[in-house]
Amino acid sequence: MRKSFVSLFTLAALTAAFCTSVTAHAHEKGKAHDAAKVGAPAPAFTLKDQAGKDVSLSDYAGKIVVLEWFNEGCPFVVKHYKQGHMNTLAAKYAEKGVVWLAINSTKSATVESNSKITGEWKINHPILDDAAGTIGKAYAAKTTPHMYVIDAKGVLAYAGAIDSKSSTDSDDIAGSTNYVGKAVDELLAGSNVTESQTKPYGCSVKYAK
Repeated sequence: MRKSFVSLFTLAALTAAFCTSVTAHAHEKGKAHDAAKVGAPAPAFTLKDQAGKDVSLSDYAGKIVVLEWFNEGCPFVVKHYKQGHMNTLAAKYAEKGVVWLAINSTKSATVESNSKITGEWKINHPILDDAAGTIGKAYAAKTTPHMYVIDAKGVLAYAGAIDSKSSTDSDDIAGSTNYVGKAVDELLAGSNVTESQTKPYGCSVKYAK
């Protein structure tokens, strides 16, 4: 009887532990899934830029913010930088008070490597270090570039591709629809974003395990 009681007790304990584990895992999955939902508040963050300075999303309260997931080793990212297109786009909207932040969630990225590529590519906006992948996963960023637009109220207004041409050929940029520019222009005009989600393209984000 004693042996049977101990076995039943052990089984009950293991079952409870398993259920707790499954519930916690489901809860975490739900949090991750809901974290970056278009129409909901954008997840907050504080990351270091290429100069080692802390940059928080809250620093730009009241402004439209564009987030660009970045990896200089990705040919799709190179496509948008090699002839200066991304810098030009970021500068165009900076003149209108829009904040542009690149986030590097590549596991091998460092503040120093972000600083180096900023100089080489003459990047005129911050690159934030997220080598731990915490913020990338909070936003469910899948590709480089994966783009997000946050409105002046801090609500995620757009998520998806930068444009409609999912190639590595920079010559395709001119003939594409720039979804990010379109979304920002609509917000600046006081309108709702008409195309709030598209399928992102590019290289997979190289997260740390």
